[in-house]
Amino acid sequence: MPLPLGDAWRGLCRAPGVEPFEPEAAALVPLCHLGYARGRCAHFPTDDGGADAVRFAVSREAPDEIQLDYVLERAHHPYAHGKLRYSLSLGVFAGGTAENVGCQAQAYIESYLRRRKT
Repeated sequence: MPLPLGDAWRGLCRAPGVEPFEPEAAALVPLCHLGYARGRCAHFPTDDGGADAVRFAVSREAPDEIQLDYVLERAHHPYAHGKLRYSLSLGVFAGGTAENVGCQAQAYIESYLRRRKT
């Protein structure tokens, strides 16, 4: 099963209203990596009105820039969307990103660039 961020990643859980912590390995793929953890993960607030998954796709490549499209989803439906521009020479997203989306976008672009080199 392909993982939404391209690879398996470890990191901190930043569910709303929860102090950041490192999830147990058994929770990473079914909850953290695939998304839709609302009602399945004790740390994900059931009353949170936000997204519960994010998906990325490369929509354009230029010599020094990669554009990502992203979709935030809630209960398997689009919730919000946007575009991010990644500078290959600087190694950063232009204009910054929201913290959680930015961390996940960084993981996705690192996976993408690693696979692209092979």
